This record gives sequence, C-alpha cells and structure tokens, in this order.
Amino acid sequence: MTIYSKFIKRLIDFILSGIGLIIAAIPMLIVAVLIKIDSPGPVFFKQKRVGIHKSHFMIIKFRSMPVSAPKDTPTHELKNAASLLSPFQEAIRKYSIDEIPQLFNIFAGQMSFIGPRPALWNQYDLIEERDKYNANDVKPGLTGWAQINGRDELPIEVKAAYDGEYVKKQSFAFDLKCFIGTFFAVAKAEGVSEGGPSNKQG
Repeated sequence: MTIYSKFIKRLIDFILSGIGLIIAAIPMLIVAVLIKIDSPGPVFFKQKRVGIHKSHFMIIKFRSMPVSAPKDTPTHELKNAASLLSPFQEAIRKYSIDEIPQLFNIFAGQMSFIGPRPALWNQYDLIEERDKYNANDVKPGLTGWAQINGRDELPIEVKAAYDGEYVKKQSFAFDLKCFIGTFFAVAKAEGVSEGGPSNKQG
C-alpha cells in the first residue's frame, strides 16, 4: 500500500466531499423536493453494500425507483425495470444525480471518490470475481475505472477485471484520469442500461 492510497487519498476525499456537500446543499434540496412531488415515498434510499475487506455499510442515494421495487435486487435482474420508472426517475438515474448523496459516505470514510463501485451484499458472483484481483481490499468508490469503460453494460467478469486493473494502477494520476473520464461518461450517458443484459449495481 502506497503513501497515497493509505493517507493522501483519504485526506483528499475528506476535503473534497466536505466542500461538495456545501456546494451541493441547495441543488440536493431541490432534487429532494422534486422526488417528493414526483412519487410517494422517502427522499433517500439506503441499501447494504460491500465495503473495503468485504465489510458492510449502508449506502445512501436519492430514491430513484418506486417504493414497490425490490430493495436488494440488482436492477439488471428486474424484469422491465425501465417501465417502473417515471421520466424524472429515469433522468436522475441516467445522469447519476441519484448518486450525489454518497458524498456523505465519502465524508464518513466508508467510500472514496474513485474505486470499484460497491456491490450489493448479495452479489456473490461479483464479490467472488473481485477476489481474484484483490479488488475487495480497496475502498469502494463513487465512480471508477470500470464505470468509464462501459458502466452498466459490462459483464461481471469484465467489470471485475477493470476493478483489478484499478487496484494495480491506483495513484493520484490514475484517480484523476477516472475522475475526469466520469464527467464525459455521465454527460454522454454512456453505458446506461435498465433491466437489460447488464450488471448494474447502482
């Protein structure tokens, strides 16, 4: 483990997530109001995810599906998942607006800005595949190398391999590359799939 991954990365995460929460406070309030107007149910969605060393934590997101949707089922396993979504819900998922509250997870040290996306606690196939690359032994991220190389469309084996590549190349320069690449991927809404043959974990 390098000095960057052990100390500097956490410091950067702490500072940037704190600043991000301040800057995003009003936009988050607006999104929260729109969620309440759009459909009944809570504003936030909490779900058990896999953290570093396969520990568990509760991820926090804006609720982007009806409250009737199964809570611990990956989106790609839901039949006709897209048909469950309102146009507003589809939009905030497409452009990853629902992910913004994870700034709280980053600030708390449960996640990083860059790293493998945290698997659901019951995505045993993805967790097992990541073990081959030691990808479960780094802190999960808001975005990562796999997300800018296919996002939802990647098969589990390919996604885990990208996560393993990230583990090997982890550095400030590589994190910066992933960070910048995420903006382009989100702006183009590349690799977004709902209820298709993807492995979306959200």
